[in-house]
Amino acid sequence: MANNTNNYTTDFPILDQKVNGERLAYLDNAATAQKPRQVVQRLVEFYEHDNANVHRGVHTLAERATAQYEEARKKMQHFINAADNREIIFTKGCTDGLNLVASTYGEENIQAGDEIVISIMEHHSNLIPWQQLAIKKHATLKYIELTPEGTLDMADAAKKITDKTKIVAIAHASNVLGTVNPLKELAKLAHQHGAVLVGDGAQSVPHMPVDVQDLDVDFYAFSGHKMMGPTGIGVLYGKKELLRKMPPYQYGGEMISSVHRDRTEFADIPFKFEAGTQNIAGAIALGTAVDYLEKIGMDKVAAKEQELVDYVLPKLEALPYVTVYGPQDPKQHTGVIAFNMANLHPHDVATALDAEGVAVRAGHHCAQPLMEALGVSATSRASFYFYNTKQDADQLINAIKATKEFFDGGTI
Repeated sequence: MANNTNNYTTDFPILDQKVNGERLAYLDNAATAQKPRQVVQRLVEFYEHDNANVHRGVHTLAERATAQYEEARKKMQHFINAADNREIIFTKGCTDGLNLVASTYGEENIQAGDEIVISIMEHHSNLIPWQQLAIKKHATLKYIELTPEGTLDMADAAKKITDKTKIVAIAHASNVLGTVNPLKELAKLAHQHGAVLVGDGAQSVPHMPVDVQDLDVDFYAFSGHKMMGPTGIGVLYGKKELLRKMPPYQYGGEMISSVHRDRTEFADIPFKFEAGTQNIAGAIALGTAVDYLEKIGMDKVAAKEQELVDYVLPKLEALPYVTVYGPQDPKQHTGVIAFNMANLHPHDVATALDAEGVAVRAGHHCAQPLMEALGVSATSRASFYFYNTKQDADQLINAIKATKEFFDGGTI
């Protein structure tokens, strides 16, 4: 299924094009990954041949659709090594999954005076739900700070997580710094104090092997579109003993067991959290994306990205007018690289790079408290995936040099 060479343009035709007259170097994978033909074709096949609602009908199309949808759930279970396929809940995305936990487990378990601990590097999706829950419940929201190297300060974590802490919510990998956080160690620390650990896997699941049982996280959310699946689909993993105790997130449709005039009995997990008609085609196509990644092997995906970071990060750091944020050691860095050019606004940098065919993101990356901690308002961000090449990396470096020359009036 997957192309096992270093040239994936046959599977990703979008990458084989020119932008502004230049070959496209797509380096905005932290925002969304491109989709291989196999995923796109799976969507088409479902809608052309099997389209029906799931779990409700006994006709042939409904049974085929249900079988494919539940097979996708099993693929997600295997991909992150959950203990039970009932621990896999399909959501609209990582943001939806994190909000689900905050609105159910959080609402039930956070009381006035309790503490919620997150890190200063969190994406807004793993910050605002806990911030608003703390405000509503008169709880305290605490932030784990960074080391000077741009990694999570574990000494500070040990101070911030106390017996008052009920929830610790941390990104597995930063969408700005490229830092991979020690979730297993944090889960152990949280559990020692009777708290649960919520992991944001949006920037980790697509890029490295993830084993939720080994990490011992209590909840773990990730998005489909960042791992080559469609938009509007994601996964929330939760330990079944916790999920079963939690109230529903939304009401209606297949999340019920029986309904009476004065009461409703809810279905067992995972259906209790999948109200209404789900993104059936999206879940099935996400299963195809998982097939693609597993065909390559997540170890190889991680190794390919590490090879690219080893190649490009030193070149970026060698440019005297470029500041790189996050760990300076490539071995401690994912394929997400945030940087700024001296005296240039990141939006101007991104626009100039686009003129050279290089697609990067510029802005605060939905991490404004982190930007404040870094002392900047925004950064440019190049983010690599396994289908990127050293040619893409060289194009980025050359485009940065050309941008510097342009804004300096022809001199570097």
